[in-house]
Amino acid sequence: MVFSQKPSLDQINQSGRNTMTEHLGILFTEIGDNHLTATMPVDERTKQPMGLLHGGANVVLAETLGSVASSLTIDLEKQICVGLEINANHLKGVKSGIVTGVTTPIHIGKSTQVWEIKITNEQGQLCCISRITMAILDKK
Repeated sequence: MVFSQKPSLDQINQSGRNTMTEHLGILFTEIGDNHLTATMPVDERTKQPMGLLHGGANVVLAETLGSVASSLTIDLEKQICVGLEINANHLKGVKSGIVTGVTTPIHIGKSTQVWEIKITNEQGQLCCISRITMAILDKK
């Protein structure tokens, strides 16, 4: 298990209240031993003018998953995690429904972490793949 703490899904979802996470309808749905899962609706909040899921919304889902997962591996009394870099490859357009993101660790180090996020549509087809690098900083 990579997570040093395992809060309830309700606790994780409550922590996103009054943030972009809540505004976009992102909902955490599963915490595994080495993965974290969340969903996001494809609707007027997350679409671009051509009617497709906005690539930036994919990145918000990916960064949310990677950041929350990273925070579950550290002692939040002593450390914080912040994003250093994120990339995303948008592989398939989505016009409606719900997308699901699953993040898993690639590297969990003392000062950096790398997480992979796969986002799929309701048919289980890969729509976006992303990777985020997190910096782990000591609180001052």
